Formats: sequence, C-alpha cells, structure tokens
Amino acid sequence: MRLRRNLVYVDSNVFLYPIIYSSEVVEEARESKDFLMKISEGLVKACTATITWDEVVRVVRKIFGLKPPVEAGRKLLVFPNLKFLNVKRNVVLKAQKLMEKYMIKPRDAIHAATALENGVETIVSYDRDFDKLEEIRRVEPRSLLK
Repeated sequence: MRLRRNLVYVDSNVFLYPIIYSSEVVEEARESKDFLMKISEGLVKACTATITWDEVVRVVRKIFGLKPPVEAGRKLLVFPNLKFLNVKRNVVLKAQKLMEKYMIKPRDAIHAATALENGVETIVSYDRDFDKLEEIRRVEPRSLLK
C-alpha cells in the first residue's frame, strides 16, 4: 500500500451539510461548500467511498422526500475531481477490526477502512468519532481552506 499524503478522504457529512443547511446560517455548511468548491476546482485532491452515495441519498430522502435525493445522488456521482473508492471484502474486514477496537459505528468504520486500505491518512469530517482512531487523522474542512 502506497501512502497518499496529498490525498484526503471526504466523509459523507461534508457533502450533506450544504444540502441540508443554509450556508448563510450554518458555519459547517459554508465551510463544506467552500471546501467542496476547492475539490471541484482541482485545488484539493480528494476521494470518498462508493457508500458515500448511499449515505447522501438516504439522508436527503429522509429529510426532503422522494425527488431531491435523485438529484443529490446524480450530482455526487459526477462531482468534478472526486475519486470514488470501492468497498471490497478487504475493506470490510478492516472495518470490522476498527469497529471492534474502537467501538465506532459500522459506517464510520467502513469510511476509515476505505481510506486506510487506499493509503489515505487524512479524513475530512465533522464526526469526532474518527478522533478515537490512531490510524487516521481527522480534520475539518476549515483547516484546508487556507
């Protein structure tokens, strides 16, 4: 496994904040929107797992109903300069170990394991549960906006 120091892994909540909340009202929504713009412009090299699509679509459907998640899913799939990483058996096996070791949620374990299995050391997220993990460093979008 080759370390990819300049590549960051983006958690689903970074995609969700600008969809759910107004960027004029919620700071995390504004920061996420600005950070995602940097990715789309190619200023930040980023990746996420294929399960991020499921999480974004599921949450948007739960909040807004049937039609908005279709558009949210479509936009995520064509997001410029975002690499999607597959979740294969070896990722799930690593996720199981992370879940057992740190008692984190299964989805968080899959996100962390996907990053780690692909040599990515940094996860961009507002989820403080990732702070428990010794194997990966969590940063919030604001730290990469400078």
